[in-house]
Amino acid sequence: MSRDPDMESVQRVVEELQPGGEAESVWLKMMLTFITKHLHPLLSGSALSGGSVCPDDLCVCVVKKIQKNMAVTHSLPVSYRPLSVSELLSKQHLACVSNLSWSTNQQRAWEKEAELALPGQRALPRVNLLLIGYLSGGGGDLWLKDTSGSVRFECLSPSPLWLNHLIFLRHWNYIPHNSTGQDGTQTEGHVELVGSPILLFPGSEQGLAVGPREGAGLSGVVGVRQAVGLMRKRTHGQRLSVWGTVGSVCPLLVVSGTSFFFFWLTDDSHSLPVLVKDSSRLCWSRCLCVGQSVCVTALRVCVLQCWRGNNILSVTERSQIHSNYTHTKESAHTDTQQDTPPEQMMSHGDGDDDGDDVYEEAGSERVILQSGVRMKRSRVISYQGTVTEVVSEGAGLYVIDRKVGLCLAYQPNLRRKLREGDSVELHHVHFLYRPCPDFPPSMLCTCLRSTLKVTSFSRVGGSSPVSTCPGDGVLPRLLLEKNVGVSEYLWACHLSSQLAHSLLPRVSRQQCVCVLSWKMMEDVWGQGENGRRDIYSEMLDEPHTCPLTQYLVVPAVHQYMSVSELTESLRSESWSSLSLRSLLPPDGSSLKSSEINSKLAWSCRTLTSDPQKNLQSGDGLRQRPLLLVGVLELPSQSSDHSLHLRDRTGAVACVVTETSMVEEEEQTAVFNTAWIGCLVCIKQFTMVTEKSIQSDFPSYQHLDQEKYITHRHCRVYLQFSLDHVYMPSPSVAMVTHLQQKGVESGGRATKRRPTEDEVDGAKKRRRREKGPAHSASTSVPVTTTAVGGSSCPCVSMVITAKDKEGVAWKNLGAGLEDGEAGLTLCFSMRAAVIGPVVSWSQDPKNGPMTDSEADAGREDQVVLVFSGVSARWFPVLQPGSFYRLVAPNTQDQSLLNGCDVSGQSQVQLHTDSTLQIQSDWRFNTLTRPLLLHTSRQALSPTVLSVSDVVDCRSELVCFQALVSDRISLDNRTSDSAHTGVRLTVCDDTGTSLQVYLDFSHTPYPPGLLPGNKLLLSAFQRKTSRSGGVYCKCLPVSSVTVLKLGETSSAQPPPAPMMHLGMWAFSRQQRSIVGQVKGHMVCFLFLQLQWICSLCGSLYRQSCSSSECHSTSSVFDSRARLVIDDGTGEAYVSFSGSLVRTLLGLADSQWEGLQRAVKVRGHVRISPREPSLVCDSEDPLLLYLACLCRSEVACRQLSLTCRRSTNQRAEETKRFSRGERDFVTRKTLPVQLTCLSFH
Repeated sequence: MSRDPDMESVQRVVEELQPGGEAESVWLKMMLTFITKHLHPLLSGSALSGGSVCPDDLCVCVVKKIQKNMAVTHSLPVSYRPLSVSELLSKQHLACVSNLSWSTNQQRAWEKEAELALPGQRALPRVNLLLIGYLSGGGGDLWLKDTSGSVRFECLSPSPLWLNHLIFLRHWNYIPHNSTGQDGTQTEGHVELVGSPILLFPGSEQGLAVGPREGAGLSGVVGVRQAVGLMRKRTHGQRLSVWGTVGSVCPLLVVSGTSFFFFWLTDDSHSLPVLVKDSSRLCWSRCLCVGQSVCVTALRVCVLQCWRGNNILSVTERSQIHSNYTHTKESAHTDTQQDTPPEQMMSHGDGDDDGDDVYEEAGSERVILQSGVRMKRSRVISYQGTVTEVVSEGAGLYVIDRKVGLCLAYQPNLRRKLREGDSVELHHVHFLYRPCPDFPPSMLCTCLRSTLKVTSFSRVGGSSPVSTCPGDGVLPRLLLEKNVGVSEYLWACHLSSQLAHSLLPRVSRQQCVCVLSWKMMEDVWGQGENGRRDIYSEMLDEPHTCPLTQYLVVPAVHQYMSVSELTESLRSESWSSLSLRSLLPPDGSSLKSSEINSKLAWSCRTLTSDPQKNLQSGDGLRQRPLLLVGVLELPSQSSDHSLHLRDRTGAVACVVTETSMVEEEEQTAVFNTAWIGCLVCIKQFTMVTEKSIQSDFPSYQHLDQEKYITHRHCRVYLQFSLDHVYMPSPSVAMVTHLQQKGVESGGRATKRRPTEDEVDGAKKRRRREKGPAHSASTSVPVTTTAVGGSSCPCVSMVITAKDKEGVAWKNLGAGLEDGEAGLTLCFSMRAAVIGPVVSWSQDPKNGPMTDSEADAGREDQVVLVFSGVSARWFPVLQPGSFYRLVAPNTQDQSLLNGCDVSGQSQVQLHTDSTLQIQSDWRFNTLTRPLLLHTSRQALSPTVLSVSDVVDCRSELVCFQALVSDRISLDNRTSDSAHTGVRLTVCDDTGTSLQVYLDFSHTPYPPGLLPGNKLLLSAFQRKTSRSGGVYCKCLPVSSVTVLKLGETSSAQPPPAPMMHLGMWAFSRQQRSIVGQVKGHMVCFLFLQLQWICSLCGSLYRQSCSSSECHSTSSVFDSRARLVIDDGTGEAYVSFSGSLVRTLLGLADSQWEGLQRAVKVRGHVRISPREPSLVCDSEDPLLLYLACLCRSEVACRQLSLTCRRSTNQRAEETKRFSRGERDFVTRKTLPVQLTCLSFH
C-alpha cells in the first residue's frame, strides 16, 4: 500500500501552516511525505496517540514544534530536510552536528570555542538535517527508530517519561563507528542528543522536564533508614516504596544471559543496594544520576544467593521510579537533598601545579614489600573533567585534563566509547598514584562499584585512529580471565601499543600482539592468576573491596625500547657524553702526542640493561631496566657474521651464548639453529658501544679541540645469554627441540618447556606451511615422511662439525657488478658424515634422527665450503655439534655428495671431498644422537689453556682464554676503522699471553672485550727472540665468544707469583706478566725531564729540535732500580706516576719537583756513583740523592711486572788471569717493567 499523502491532506497542511512561497510549499509536502512514510505507522493504534491520528495533523504538530525552536520563527527551515534512520546509517559516513536554532555567528562561535578547548582538533561539521523518531528502550540502551530502522540513542540526562514517545531532536550529533567489532562485523553509529528532546504529539504542549514536586502524592514511602530495618524482618508479599539519594549506579552486567545492575540509595547515615533485572526497566541505568533524589515503588525483599545469602531490595514489574522526588513529611530536608553529590567533587582545576604531591599524600597508606616495590592502598574519590586523549579505546584507557589517566578496563565495555572532548563525571572511582611509570602519575580506575556519566558530549570529530593491535579488546577479556593487578595491566597495555608499531609484519600477522604482550607481562612481573573475581562482593560489600583497593608500585619495572631507538640513543650518547681525557690514564697529562693518539684510537663503553649496575659507567639518565623484543635472525649483510635481533624499526648485531648440551652449567657459543626465527623477549643484556678515533692531537692541552680528530666511527651491538631470554612465540623448530629435550632428560623438568598455547600456535603455523594440497599420499615409497615439516621434497644428511675456519674476504674469481673487486665473504668447515643421504617428502627440520640417517661404520669426511649468502651460517655452526643439512626442492641425492679433488695420474691425494653450500640450503641442529658410539661424539679438536699453549711446542694451537686487556693497532694508511688488535689473554692460573689479530682481510668480529672468554682456533704459536711466547692469527684462524663476562667491571685473575731466579730462565717460565715481591737494593738511575709532546726532544724554553716548532711540553719521569727476592735479582723500570709512588711523594711535592726541574729541563742522577753526586753543590741533585737513599724508597715492594720480550738471556764476558784468557757466560738479571703497585 502506498504511503504517499493524498492531495486533500496536502491542502489541509498548507491551509493550516500558510507557507510564504513556493519553496515552503514544496518543503511542507516533503515533510508530509516523510511523516506519512516513516512516523505515522508507528503511532497508528498506539495508546499514546489517543486513538487514530491523521498524518496531516501529525505533520502540522511537527512543523509547529520545529518553527517554535528556530532562531527565526516567521519562516520555515527550507534548508533543512528530514532524514530517516536507515538513510542516516547508510549514507552519513562522517561525524556531524545539527542544530536548528543556530545562526551563522552562533555556529562560528561554537566551532571556535570547541577548537580552542582541544588544540589540533577540528570541530564537528554542521549538517542541515532534521531527525525525528520514536524513543524506545531495550537491553539497557535507548533506541531511536522509525519504520526504516533504529539507531542507538545517547542522552546526557534521560528520563523514563521519554520512553515510547515520538520526539524531535533540536540539537544532536551523529558519530559513525568506523572500527570493526571483535566478531569481524562493522559496528553502526549512534546519535547523541545535546539538551532535551521535544515531545511531538497532537494537542500536547508539555515538555519533558519533570517538576520538582513529581511523585509528591505517593503514600507509604519510607526512607533508607526505615527500609534497612524492614529488610531484616522479611515478610512474604511485602512491597516497599523507598526514597533516597542515588549514591552510585553500578554498570549493567550480563551474567549467564541475564542482564542486571545495582544502584545504591543513601541518606545521612545508611545506604542500601537495589537490584534491577527486569528487562523493561534496565534503561533506568541510563536515567539514574548520582546525587539525585528518587523514589522507587513496589520493591520486594529477596535473598541474593550469590552474595552469601544476604537480603536485598529488587525491582518488580510494578515498580516505578520518580526522579527529583521530594518527601512531604521531611520538607525541611528537601532543599539540601536535591541534586547534591554525596562526595566532594574533584577536578584538575582544584589544585595547582604541585597537585601530584597532594595526591601522593592523599592516598599514601602503603606497605613496603621489598626494595623498590611497594603495595599501596587506593583512595575512593569523585572526579569531573574532560577527556583530552584516547590512549586505547579497546583497552579502556584515556587521559583526562591532559594530566590524569583513566582506566575503565575493570568495568564492562562501554557501548558508547569516550571521545576526545567529552566531559565526564566519575563517582566512587579509585585514585592511584604512579601505578605504572608509562602512564600519567595520577590514575583514576573504575571498578564495578564506580559510576561513570558523560555530562557533555564532545564537539570535535576526534583524531584519526592510531594503528594499534586490531584485537586490543582482548586485553580487558584477559584481565577478566586472569584477574591481575592494575599495575600489571597498564604495563601490558603500554607494551602492546609499542609492539604494534615495532613487531615484524609476519609476526603480527601470525600472533595477536595483545596476547604476546600479556605473556611478556606475566614473565616480567612473575604474576599469574589471582583467583576468581567476586563481582557481587565488589558491588555490594561494605567496606568496599575490589582488585583496585591495593596495587603494586614498581618504579623500576622494565621499559620497552625498539631496536632503532636503542641503537640511535647509544650512538648519540657515545659522542655527546664522550670525554677524551677520561679515556687516558691518570697520568695522561705526561703522555706524548703519539701515546695520546694511540690510547684514543679505540675505546669501549658497556652498559647493562639494569641501570643499577651502571652506576660506575655514568648512565644516570636511564632509571629503569630495558626490555627488547625481536626476532633472532642470521645476518643479512655479507660483511657481518653475527646473529641479529630484528624488529620492524631495524636490526642490531648480537654476541649470543647458550648453555652447552655436554656440560649443562657451562656456557658456549650459540649452536642451536632452532633459535633462528624465534620471537624473543630479552630482559638481561649488555649494550656495547665501540668507538674508533683517528686523531693528531699535539698534546694533552689540545684535547678539547675537535679539529684534530680526522676520523671517528661508532659500532653498537648487544651481548646476552639465551638463558635470560623468554620466548612468547617459539618457532616450530624450537617447540620440537624443547619437546625432545624433555624426552632425553628422562622426563625431568627443563628450564623452558613449551606451553599449551605455544604448542597450539606452532601446530597452526605448521598447518599453514603444509597448505591445503598436503596429504599423506604425496610421499613415494623410496622417501621418508617427516612429521612437522613443510610439504616440499628435499634431501638431507646428518653431519657433525669438527673444526671451522674463520670468515675471510677471498677472491673466488667471480667479479661483482659495477666493476667492483671480486671479493666474497667465505669460510670452510670440516665435518664428519654420520650416515647416507636421505630423501624426504617434506622438510624434516630438526626432528628426531631416524635409523635410516645413521651408518655406524661410516667414517667419511667432507669439507663444507660457504661463500656469499651461505656464509651467514657462520655464527651457529660450532665444532662438536650435530646438524642435519637439508637441500630443499629436490630429490637428487647426489647433490649432497662431495666432489673429490682431481689430481695427476699416478698421484695419490690425501684430501677430503668438498661440498659447496648453496644459498637456499639449511642447517638444523640435532640433539646429540644417543645411538652413536661415544667415541664418535668427541670430534672437536683438543682445546688447550693459556698455560698449555705457553708450555707446548705445537705450531697451530686451539685454546680458550679470558681477555684481560686490548690495544688497537690501527693502520693510519687504511680506510678501515680496525686493521689490527693486540689481546692480552689469561687463564684461571693468571698465566698471560699476547695474541695479535689482523683484520685487513677479515671482518671485524664483535665481542673482543675484556672479561669475555674466547675460543681461538688455528692460531700460530710463535716464540720471540727473547723466548717469549705469543700467538698470531692466520687466514684460517677463527675467534668465537664462549662466555660473556662483566665487561663494565672486568677483573682478570691475578698474575701468578714469580720468583726472580726462576723467571730469568725463559725456557722454564714463559709467562709475560707476574707478581714480584722483593726488597729494593739500589737505584740504578733517576731521570726527570721536560720533553716536547710532539717529537720527544728535550724542552727547556722551547723544543731543542730545530725541525720541530711545537710549543707544548710534558713531564717525563723514569727510574730504574734493582730488587732482590732471595732467588735472584731483577732490573725494574718505572715511568710516569709510578715514579711518584715509588719515591713516596705527595701530589703537592711532585708538582713542586716538576717546577724545579722545568728551569733546567733535565735532571739525571745515578745513586750508585756517589762521587758524581757528593761533589755537586746543586741542592736539587742532593735532594734527589737523599730521596733515593731514604727509608721510604728503600722498602719492601710488591709489584705486578711485565717481562721484557727483547732481552738477551745471557751475555759473554772475557777476563784474563795471568797469561790465560777466560770466556764465561753470565745469566743476566731479568728485565722488568712495573705495571702497578700492590
